Amino acid sequence: MTTISRFTGARFLPMVPALRRAADRVPERARLPVAVGLLCEAVLLLWWLAFYPGLMSFDTVTYVWQVTTGHWRSDHSVAYDVLVWLSLQITGGLAALTFLQTVALAASLGYVCHGLRALGVRGRWAAAAPLAVVLVPSTGTFGIFVWKDSAYAIAAVLAFGACAHLAARQRPLLHWWLLAAAMTGLSVFRNNSYPAVAVAGLVLLAAMPRRWRRIAAATLVPTALALALNFGVYPAIGVQKPSTSSYYAFNYADISVAYHRAPQTFRRSDLAVMSQVAPLAHWSAGGSNCSWVDPLMAPPFDRPAAERLNGKLLDTWGHVLAKRPDLMLSAHLCRGRIAWALPRNDSDIFIQPPVVPADRFGYSRPGGLMDHSRFLPALRTDPPSDGLHSAGVWAYTAARTPELTWFLWTGSLWCWATYLIVLRMMRRRPLRSALALAATTAGLQVAVLVATPAGLFRYMAAPVLLGFLALPLLTAAHPADRLPGADPARRGRARAAARPQSAPPRSGAAA
Repeated sequence: MTTISRFTGARFLPMVPALRRAADRVPERARLPVAVGLLCEAVLLLWWLAFYPGLMSFDTVTYVWQVTTGHWRSDHSVAYDVLVWLSLQITGGLAALTFLQTVALAASLGYVCHGLRALGVRGRWAAAAPLAVVLVPSTGTFGIFVWKDSAYAIAAVLAFGACAHLAARQRPLLHWWLLAAAMTGLSVFRNNSYPAVAVAGLVLLAAMPRRWRRIAAATLVPTALALALNFGVYPAIGVQKPSTSSYYAFNYADISVAYHRAPQTFRRSDLAVMSQVAPLAHWSAGGSNCSWVDPLMAPPFDRPAAERLNGKLLDTWGHVLAKRPDLMLSAHLCRGRIAWALPRNDSDIFIQPPVVPADRFGYSRPGGLMDHSRFLPALRTDPPSDGLHSAGVWAYTAARTPELTWFLWTGSLWCWATYLIVLRMMRRRPLRSALALAATTAGLQVAVLVATPAGLFRYMAAPVLLGFLALPLLTAAHPADRLPGADPARRGRARAAARPQSAPPRSGAAA
């Protein structure tokens, strides 16, 4: 045993000088961000191994079914479906995709750390926030989900990092390219992200009006690209469009809520059309829960009939909107509650459990869509260590404690917190460009408020990550605290050198 230890130590010792030489080659200003990125990756790898090949949901199985059976549809992100397909075709599983997600998230967090330092945040706090993101189960595990929303959240973190550098008035073109890349990710990884990018662009324009050309390029071009893909390229290559009933499910849900609360508002012709799609009792029952679209759209709701009668259903929606706009607005705000209000009860925010059912959410049942699929083994948790898996499940389950939901899983809370932090920073420092730090969060919040089918955590997960990352801005130094021309990383040493040396003590007793 001693011989083996000596042999292992002898082989390891030459690596230490090599690592030191590699660290010395890293520029001094980049050492902290690189170290933070590596530490974040180490923690993310622990989550990745605990839930290997990654956390999954019903959507995960849907992605795999679509890309392995030729049923490509644009109701989900086609760009993310391509990543799923590549991972399956190249490696036969999903671990490669989730591993790359951890690398992208860790690199983005290191980039954010560098941006916080540029804004005058002390190194310890600039490092603590990214590490908290990966350590806390609600945010640390989100990067290893096989979900388009995970890629969307990573793009949001990258956008926040780019905005931090631009707010610090760092002009290198690289930050604008990274902002454009992040906005492209937001545009292609979620179908209803156009409001998010547009609102983020408007906030950036208010923060940096002289940079309107670059802001337009970084936001309008990704939006145009996503629109061209969704309405031009994807249909041309055979990707199916979402059904009409999927497009207008929000309108049907508004009708359902209004009918449940005020059935006397509806005309006989409206009721006749509605009864051809589903029994009126089902319309009322579906509207009893204004937070979710799914109860209405479930059987006995007849989707083909709804698509056939869609025009008449929209006439009903318009009539109710004209007569009782309060009911329609209430239904909309209730469904988008996760974007603006704190949860009232446990059902307001749905948090995905950390387990994959044996029947793969019904897909692998006898006669199911993936009953005999050769890709079923890829859709299960297979960690290399049972102990690590148990620890990961314990931590994730503990974080789902209802009393912690408001803090760990509520995106609306962190949206408002981010705005207050940015406003405080702008009041303390004459830095108008700091408004850019709220751009991504504002866009994400508005996008969910405009259109969301249910109160799912994943829709507002990105603002939680950005809220954690915004906290260190409370400690950002005022420009007056800096020495002229001093770099934030060297400010402490420069200030110590400029301070006059204290006189030596007169006696031992005085010392």
